[in-house]
Amino acid sequence: MARAGYGSVWLGCALLLGGHPGTAAAQDGNAFHNRIGPNLPSPSMPSPSMPSPSMPSPSMSDPSPPLPSAASAALTLTAVFAGGDKPLRSGLAWRIYEDRPDGTKPGIVARSEAAEPSFTLPPGAYVATVTYGFASAARRVVMAGQPAAEQLKVSAGALKLSGAIGDVKLGADQLAFSVFVPIGTNSEGRLVRSGVKAGELLRLPEGTYHVVSTYGGSNAIQRADLKVENGKVTDATLNHRAATLTLKLVAAEGAEAFAGTAFSVLTPGGDTIREAIGAFPQVTLAEGDYVLIARHDGQVYTREFKVESGLNRDVEVIAKAG
Repeated sequence: MARAGYGSVWLGCALLLGGHPGTAAAQDGNAFHNRIGPNLPSPSMPSPSMPSPSMPSPSMSDPSPPLPSAASAALTLTAVFAGGDKPLRSGLAWRIYEDRPDGTKPGIVARSEAAEPSFTLPPGAYVATVTYGFASAARRVVMAGQPAAEQLKVSAGALKLSGAIGDVKLGADQLAFSVFVPIGTNSEGRLVRSGVKAGELLRLPEGTYHVVSTYGGSNAIQRADLKVENGKVTDATLNHRAATLTLKLVAAEGAEAFAGTAFSVLTPGGDTIREAIGAFPQVTLAEGDYVLIARHDGQVYTREFKVESGLNRDVEVIAKAG
């Protein structure tokens, strides 16, 4: 693994798994139809002893039988990573739309989540689309009553995110990731998705993304710029410098905590970072200096404390006058 990002990220890449593409089976084409009209009667040969009956001539104005409509045929679709022939075998969503030249909103004709779907379609023009997470591809297809096969190329990879403090991995329930597409100088230009869980495979178009990792729901935040490569999984670990603290208001050091205490955690400059109520609430904070205020029974108690990365501990406020 190579270290990247904002100095707190471990990166790794792995190829996305995929099998070999199947061969689309050809289906029967249009059935041949007999377009010959009704048989004409054969004339009778006259007998010398009796008159020949008069036979009516066929009317040339009789309407011809209607021509059969063209038959439906199978459209088989596959998806591969752009720049190669490695097939996509999971996470696909296919849609077939009518191609309407009048510009009206096209209707969905068919859909599938199979790796290699086959759709039976009547003659006409269609648009076949496939989505792979947040990546997609589309192709216009014209069906003319014969089986057809199309291959769509998707430029996509994936992100797999995790967090750690030092060499200790953080639990998935302790972390939340947000992924952005940078726009100009704004690293958080457009949100792709928030609430991404650790270990989740997030499929994305090829490109560079800005990732924000939040540990514990307060100010323990790490950021990194990560590149998603076509056909690969970018595995990144964002390293936090933070600790989880248990807050207590006690009559003396090591004594039982008072229930119903309201705590406020502030920066030295007076900005509120976190508030909590209880006998011993837990808060996760980035390393640094803080001020803790405890309110109980109309009294206010204060102390300063320091957070060191990876050092989880109790922070006690002594309830004494003055």
